[in-house]
Amino acid sequence: MNVLRSVGLFVLAAIAEIGGAWLIWQGWREHRGLWWIAGGVIALGAYGFVATFQPDPNFGRILAAYGGVFVAGSLAWGMLVDKFRPDRWDLIGAAICLVGVVVIMYAPRSS
Repeated sequence: MNVLRSVGLFVLAAIAEIGGAWLIWQGWREHRGLWWIAGGVIALGAYGFVATFQPDPNFGRILAAYGGVFVAGSLAWGMLVDKFRPDRWDLIGAAICLVGVVVIMYAPRSS
């Protein structure tokens, strides 16, 4: 159950962080205005709290593993929202990152 909770929190963190950064991008680079930027700042703030709910108590481990989720999530966001089409190297790189997440977070450790 802890693994499912952890994975769900990683997904929620990715939505908050990537979505927040995307909103800021839209507000500034696409000239959509300050409300988009404000929404992005709020989403990024929410991301900061999500990691605190991870069952593992080690900040460094959580953020290191989340880096891999961020890489894969960013490509997925680009595909779904911006119609970006990753090439095979993007997909291979994302897969490598996700393997890293599994090793960092869920490998058996001695107590």
